[in-house]
Amino acid sequence: MNIHELLTEDTVILPLEVGTKEEVITRMTEGLKLSGSVTDGAQYVSDVLAREATGSTGIGFGVAIPHGKSTGVIKPGLAVARMAGPTDWDSLDETPVSIVFLIAVPKENVGNEHLQILVALSRKLIHDDFRQSLLDAGSKQEIIDILKNM
Repeated sequence: MNIHELLTEDTVILPLEVGTKEEVITRMTEGLKLSGSVTDGAQYVSDVLAREATGSTGIGFGVAIPHGKSTGVIKPGLAVARMAGPTDWDSLDETPVSIVFLIAVPKENVGNEHLQILVALSRKLIHDDFRQSLLDAGSKQEIIDILKNM
């Protein structure tokens, strides 16, 4: 799975200046709409928040990976945001998040594409140097390049 192929400059936000988890997901969904992955933003946000209600997607290390299968999604997409300041996400390690990856997958997808994306990201995000490179990136293209070379 080539994660960088799911990203566009519209789906990379540096920095994201919003406060709550819901605001973060809503703002990142706007980028996924611009990229053509999401057609019904309200439905997608509702589906992601329903998934969040079953358990936090704050995986620790200052990272969250909210995701959802939704009828509001027509093709897989990925958005990434570096937060302007730490944001509470009810993370497993109780640490606020600084980096958020938002995964969008069509509800009709019978496969587990979102799990493949989660696994690929998680394998890299456990490494301090990888997370630090995302935090230090100076441009949207640099974030895409980092993910391209993972």
